Amino acid sequence: MGEPVERVDEQDRVVGVVDRGEAIRNGWLHRVATTVCRDPRGRVLVYRRPEHVSRFPGQYDWLIGGAVGVGESYEEAAVRELAEELGVRVPVRPVLKFLCRGAISPYWLGVHEAVVSGALTPEPSEIAWHGWFGERELHEALRRWAFVPDGVDALRRYLALREPTAATPPSTPSRP
Repeated sequence: MGEPVERVDEQDRVVGVVDRGEAIRNGWLHRVATTVCRDPRGRVLVYRRPEHVSRFPGQYDWLIGGAVGVGESYEEAAVRELAEELGVRVPVRPVLKFLCRGAISPYWLGVHEAVVSGALTPEPSEIAWHGWFGERELHEALRRWAFVPDGVDALRRYLALREPTAATPPSTPSRP
């Protein structure tokens, strides 16, 4: 088995253990944990996926994450993914969970927040470029760049939960 994950039902209850690739091919529900990384100023981390990856090559995203392992909680997976992909160990706070129909396959998506300060060490096999964006910059980037579709869906839900924040000075992000 390549990457074992828990297959879950429509209520996010475990029904078995399967290979993640098999879950995706068969459209079986499984779990994915992600994190919105904010710096101490409140800016959001945005990154571009490498061109060689199998899913969404060269597209941008604002969620760091991956599959929840067997026996792992959403929060544990989110912390692990931050360490693997950004080289940071920080606490996460759950924000929302929803059944994401997904561009490739359906899954339960747990979204967390974390404040990340200090240097990042992005994993080159996962992150080709990264930058910190204010909310206006993020919205501008969403209009100009190709973002992972599931991340766009999650962003809409995430922003609906948040109260309006102080405006960030406008700027136009340049495409890296």
